[in-house]
Amino acid sequence: GAMIASGEIDILIFFWDPMQPQPHDVDIRALLRIAVLYNIPTACDRSTADFVISSPLIKEKYSPTQKDHSVYLKRPV
Repeated sequence: GAMIASGEIDILIFFWDPMQPQPHDVDIRALLRIAVLYNIPTACDRSTADFVISSPLIKEKYSPTQKDHSVYLKRPV
């Protein structure tokens, strides 16, 4: 997650077994949440990873657009 926030990760491929209980489920959800927040292409299964890796865009420079969340953060609660 820290590497995503610091801009060191371009693509996240994270395989996990959804059929097994994960003692670190909170950490997995946090990782996936930050990947979505920073607009990082994410694959959690082989099919999606194959699509991401075989995409012609993989060889191009790509800067993901980050949404400005300041309005959301300043909302009245």
